[in-house]
Amino acid sequence: MARKIDKRIIDVSVVKNAPPADPARAEAAAEPAPKVVHMHEKVERPEMLIGSTYKIKTPHSDHALYVTINDIVLNPGTPHELRRPFEMFINSKSMEHFQWIVALTRIISAVFRKGGDVTFLVEEMRSVFDPKGGYFKKGGRFIPSLVAEIGDVLDSHLRMIGLLRDDPRDAALRQQLAAKRTEYEKSLQQAEANAPDEFPDGAVLCQKCLTKAMIRMDNCLTCLNCGESKCG
Repeated sequence: MARKIDKRIIDVSVVKNAPPADPARAEAAAEPAPKVVHMHEKVERPEMLIGSTYKIKTPHSDHALYVTINDIVLNPGTPHELRRPFEMFINSKSMEHFQWIVALTRIISAVFRKGGDVTFLVEEMRSVFDPKGGYFKKGGRFIPSLVAEIGDVLDSHLRMIGLLRDDPRDAALRQQLAAKRTEYEKSLQQAEANAPDEFPDGAVLCQKCLTKAMIRMDNCLTCLNCGESKCG
């Protein structure tokens, strides 16, 4: 607040121990600021860590792989509490990939302890392709390599602890695809219901004319309605 001085200034001095203008601000300033611990490579490993173990079963091996990711909780009990991945281990009865799996887990654990954004590891691992070819998982999803599936496991874990979140645009796209799939299934059901009875009982639905008229002729699926043939 401005104050008008209408007298001549004859002396100047500094007032010490002046009462604060705002008691609440003075109390907040007197309290020491909480020390927020961020993830870095010098953070010591606690005696106990919480984590999760994931099972990976591929058609390329008779033995499953078990991926364990342990997390550290920083600033527990404070508004700055954060759960971060700290280390990764992979165990299996199969020793076929032992060397590179040990190397991979040590490098990933080192990146975890370095701090910062570690979510980039997911896309880096998913972009690894096996020169011998990938495989399909249940549901028809193609996995290009074992490393890519380990990347999927890491993606699931980071989403569980809150470091990765779904894009709202992805949710809208999934809803749109679900609506399209429902529409397509309804059209198939309607085509099957409206199929004429002059075709043989063992006929299956033709994907071209949507008529239940496709039968096996000369060891080849052929449609009796439109002539579509799997053999060209």
